[in-house]
Amino acid sequence: METPSNIAFIDLAAQQDYLKAKIDAAIAKVLKHGRYIMGPEIAELEEQLSQFTAMTQTVSCSNGTDAITLPLMAYGIGPGDAVFAPSFTFAATAEVIALRGATPVFVDVDPQTYNIDPEHLKTTIAQIKAEGTLSPKAIIAVDLFGQIADYPALREIADSEGLKLISDAAQGLGSTLKGEHAGKWADVVTTSFFPAKPLGCYGDGGAVLTNDEELADIMRSLRVHGKGLDKYDNVRVGVNARLDTLQAAILLEKLVVFPEEIIKRNRIADRYAKGLSGVVDVPMVMAGAVSTWAQYTVVSSARDAIMASLKDMKVPSVIYYAKPLHQQTAYKHYPVGGGQLPVTERLAGEVFSLPMHPYLGDNVQEYIISSVKSAADAANV
Repeated sequence: METPSNIAFIDLAAQQDYLKAKIDAAIAKVLKHGRYIMGPEIAELEEQLSQFTAMTQTVSCSNGTDAITLPLMAYGIGPGDAVFAPSFTFAATAEVIALRGATPVFVDVDPQTYNIDPEHLKTTIAQIKAEGTLSPKAIIAVDLFGQIADYPALREIADSEGLKLISDAAQGLGSTLKGEHAGKWADVVTTSFFPAKPLGCYGDGGAVLTNDEELADIMRSLRVHGKGLDKYDNVRVGVNARLDTLQAAILLEKLVVFPEEIIKRNRIADRYAKGLSGVVDVPMVMAGAVSTWAQYTVVSSARDAIMASLKDMKVPSVIYYAKPLHQQTAYKHYPVGGGQLPVTERLAGEVFSLPMHPYLGDNVQEYIISSVKSAADAANV
């Protein structure tokens, strides 16, 4: 098989070429009206995102990290409070908890979906309650690699324990379970528009979605320095977390094709699963779930050898995440459910991700599959 040239791990250029005329026109429109901060495209994007996710309130903001920060601020979560989150994720999930002065409590993940394990969450909540030093306040579930978490189970736990349920959908906005978005169950859904996300802009950006109008109004105040009705009378201590108008204009055009791109991503994922089953452990999708496939992540005990061979064959691969949060310097002193997270620690040593984007050609994907098979054979898998 002929080696394709310059295989992209995430091909942002291909999408840009596809949408170039519309994005150029959208940018030109903003440049013409000159309302670069909180221009009309902001409200339009928020309305479109609400319709897409079947939620009533969208508050756009500056990035995905601020998107998680805003509801924690609005809920008044801080010192003495426990917020439960998976360790197998990017640092931002726990970072915002710690920055609020609250305590992240790390929970293990399901070995098949890589998302927070509801059963381990239950035992971890019971552990924290029994210790009696922290007050449980919220759960942050991460829709890792694009697949929606088990929100029906998480909602039941949140309700029984009196906890807020926050969906960190930075990778999973658009993922559904039995046709329903995360907001069907979560109190708040947060997302990131970082360029590499399934729905990404050309800079930083994020959003918070909820059906709680009062909460949304508080977050709208918080994102603009805690503003009140009077510009010079701030009614709460806030932050500067606005999404800029140019990014909103770009996202409006990308949102139009996003449903089509999710379908394409799933076709690519299906081809990967068919070609690589039995070679590496391919990701499992829950019954009734549709993933956005932010990454296509596989598992192998021979990861390092396979990745070295793929590099020689000019196939890019990336590890998400090589060191879980509970083992990182900044977070290793925080509580860990049961004292250890065996699934998280095993996955951190064995996962690697293959190229995934809606514009991945069939011939390129077949080469990637063939290369992984060859690398696995060489590693005696």
